[in-house]
Amino acid sequence: MATAVQKITLSSSRDIPFNKLVLSQSNVRRVKAGVSIEELAEDIARRGLLQGLNVRAVIDADGVETGIYEIPAGGRRYRALELLVKRKRLARTAPVPCIVREGGIAEEDSLAENVQRAPLHPLDQFRAFLALREKGQSEEEIAAAFFVSAAVVKQRLKLASVSPKLLDVYAEDGLTLDQLMAFTVSGDHERQEQVLERLAQAYDKQPYVIRRMLTEGAVRASDKRARFIGIEAYETAGGTVLRDLFQGDDGGWLQDVALVDRMVAEKLAAEAEAIRSEGWKWIEVAPDFAYGHIYGLRQLRSEPTPLIEEEEAARATAQAAYDRLSEEHADADELPEEVDARLGELEAVLEAFDTRPLAFDPAEVGRAGSFVSIAQDGKLRVERGYVRPEDEVPVEEEHGTSTETDDANHVASTSLQEAATLDAPADPEEEDGLAPISDRLLTELTTHRTLGLRHVLGEQPDVAFLAAVHALTLKAFYVYGSDSCLELDLKSVSFNAQAPGLNDSVSAEAIRVRHESWAKVLPKEPVALWDTLRGWDRDSRAALFAHVVSLSVNAVHEAWNRRPRAFAHADRLAQAVSLDMAAAGWKPTVDTFLGRVSKARILQAVTEAKGERTAERIAHLKKGDMAREAESLLADSGWLPEALRTQPSDTASEETAEKDGETAMGDSEDLADTEEPEAVSSSIAAE
Repeated sequence: MATAVQKITLSSSRDIPFNKLVLSQSNVRRVKAGVSIEELAEDIARRGLLQGLNVRAVIDADGVETGIYEIPAGGRRYRALELLVKRKRLARTAPVPCIVREGGIAEEDSLAENVQRAPLHPLDQFRAFLALREKGQSEEEIAAAFFVSAAVVKQRLKLASVSPKLLDVYAEDGLTLDQLMAFTVSGDHERQEQVLERLAQAYDKQPYVIRRMLTEGAVRASDKRARFIGIEAYETAGGTVLRDLFQGDDGGWLQDVALVDRMVAEKLAAEAEAIRSEGWKWIEVAPDFAYGHIYGLRQLRSEPTPLIEEEEAARATAQAAYDRLSEEHADADELPEEVDARLGELEAVLEAFDTRPLAFDPAEVGRAGSFVSIAQDGKLRVERGYVRPEDEVPVEEEHGTSTETDDANHVASTSLQEAATLDAPADPEEEDGLAPISDRLLTELTTHRTLGLRHVLGEQPDVAFLAAVHALTLKAFYVYGSDSCLELDLKSVSFNAQAPGLNDSVSAEAIRVRHESWAKVLPKEPVALWDTLRGWDRDSRAALFAHVVSLSVNAVHEAWNRRPRAFAHADRLAQAVSLDMAAAGWKPTVDTFLGRVSKARILQAVTEAKGERTAERIAHLKKGDMAREAESLLADSGWLPEALRTQPSDTASEETAEKDGETAMGDSEDLADTEEPEAVSSSIAAE
């Protein structure tokens, strides 16, 4: 005969007046950190008590019930009810649903209620928020009901909108919450599922890797093209912006690249038309130009448009108001809001006066042109007033006759004149006044003068330095400047092979700004340069000299042009100026390095920067995936390929020369480099 299963008996429940309830010392929850009574009280006031209290009757010394009940489990709910009673939102005698326990241990009941409670899975919360939203509650209403911010509700709703396939994987603990957050960057379920499949094959499954995979090919909102057209205009045109609600994303990613390119082209064309109306002969338009695109072109000198009397008065008034406000609040730790706003307005007014359009010679505008592009900060960049060599006016002789028309006669008569000069007597008879000095004699005299100048100049370093600055500045800033007797030349090579973004690099922008600053303070005509430089102090001349000399640096490796000694000197120069290419903004990316070298090189770079164990973790990947993973690992590491490193040792120059296939010593083919110091000194003295 089967044994009957003993049935359990549940504790009874009943309503007990609030004033008959007291807290029990048997409640195991003692630490109140993170427990909010205020929010629970508001929730009870809104929807009532959803879970009753666990109570036991209080027995007196004789074992008789006193009518009072203590609460070993549910103390937080009791305190919330107590708060409502104190605020007179609940009657002291209001009935409270309770489960009356008999027998057993009170502490065990309290512990079991807290331990056996299973927390709500985050996915269930996401879906619950979504259900409330679908039933008509706004994000703000949901936030108010559950005492969270509207931003938190938006994040939960965003998580609930991820592909159901990903949510199922997350429910089975196949994804972490941080990884699921990363997938919300894109709302395309198909794309999310594709990335999930790729993630299964990848070594690195960090959230940033997921975000990168989802935004491949998109244009960052911080990209200069996006800043140029504006996010609002892009969205108005129907473009989609991918956004990350869980961390800073610099404004997100513009997904429709074709739309971005079209809007950029249209806006640049419109801006170019406005500039063309200024009368330029040609306009070149592009989002980017290669570094050095203005080499070989003469730049017109310009002057700021002068202010009329009314504008001068307005500027003076604005400057006076700015100075007065600044002086009044000079000692204030923090400016009042209205004062700060007013100073900002005055700064904008003064800046408008200081950045007025530049005025060019109308006669030259018709043969010059302008470059229209986008600056790194997303603003329009207009480089006005460049003259191509073929558009220059033919050079005329001093007497006004065209060199072109007289060249034939000059060449034909040269030999006869030289012969006549050689045969002429040393002191011809003067018949009708002074006869001109012969070319032969003039050459001899000026030869003596040249040697005299060399001798005296060699003993006056300050003047020699001034003359060198003058000669090189003519080459750097005046394309056709020939106002120096020094046979010094300045070559500034253009770069045939250019890395992406070279023209927008930190170094390129700094050089451009510095060059334009010097151009503004130099005289318009080269004939006035000597007197201008003479009036400068030595520090100003030295600063200009450093800039001009820097333009001649050429440390570019070219397969057809082996220059081991030049590369050795480049190493010495880098040491002297403490060059740090990482600080200069260069980073190893897929485009700049990692995607263009072998897998062995990629692993070597990761090993040097992060260690051998980190490199081993990506060794199994295909080259494309390996390059992308390496880019993330090397970001902000400061790692540089050997060609960009500054050698700390004194032997750097010799090492560089040897790596180029030759040593820096003993090159028998270059006699000038092996000439003894005494021989060099002798040859100079012989001059």
